[in-house]
Amino acid sequence: MSAVYKDDQEDWLTVCLKYMLFVFNFLFWVGGAAVLGVGVWTLVEKSDYLSLLASSTFAVSAYILILAGGLVVVTGFLGCCAVIREQRSCLSTYFCFLLLIFLIELVAGVLAYVYYQRLSEELKQHLNQTMTENYGQPGQEAITVAVNRLQQDFKCCGSNSSHDWMMSVYISSNPEEDRVVPDSCCKTITPHCGRRDHPSNIYKVEGGCITKLEGFLADHLLVIGAVGIGVACLQICGMVFTSCLYKRIKMEAY
Repeated sequence: MSAVYKDDQEDWLTVCLKYMLFVFNFLFWVGGAAVLGVGVWTLVEKSDYLSLLASSTFAVSAYILILAGGLVVVTGFLGCCAVIREQRSCLSTYFCFLLLIFLIELVAGVLAYVYYQRLSEELKQHLNQTMTENYGQPGQEAITVAVNRLQQDFKCCGSNSSHDWMMSVYISSNPEEDRVVPDSCCKTITPHCGRRDHPSNIYKVEGGCITKLEGFLADHLLVIGAVGIGVACLQICGMVFTSCLYKRIKMEAY
């Protein structure tokens, strides 16, 4: 009777582990959708601003999350098959995929955190130079569009202040237009509205566009880091459940 009870107990543990893995797979899919969504959102929302950044770390973090999210969809399906079929080879493959995605998301989270730490310094060193030297110049259309959108979306003018534009190539190379700022600085854009830099006509924000862009990117980086590391921690539970089920099936095979 004790042997029968022991077998029933072992069967109950196996079933329990299988249900726990099914629940994990559901949460894993939800987490994967979140990872994929955050990655796409990061690249699509205000994607023009990427051309204003000195390094590609921000974009790389987003691409890594998209890769991880896509792998999650495939891995979740594999996990369900592994649990249903109770094959050790499938469970081993599933575990390896979990470990791979865990490492990918951890890298994305760490990259986002590291870039967050040096974001302010990079913007201070690079944004003003980009805006004053490249705006409105031949072959720099992407920069021009990005700066125009930046100033309109965040209601700002100049990297630190509207006075930065007085030292720009765009203003100095077009004296006949008599502009003091680009038209995208204006609260209401009309042809040649940049000739007046009065606060009633243009945006005057303390800290300029650097402060606005830094806050926007910092929020995105925090979300990337939190989602990447959060889902990575969730996968630790999945790897533990998978290992336990693998051992149970191996014990029952002998």
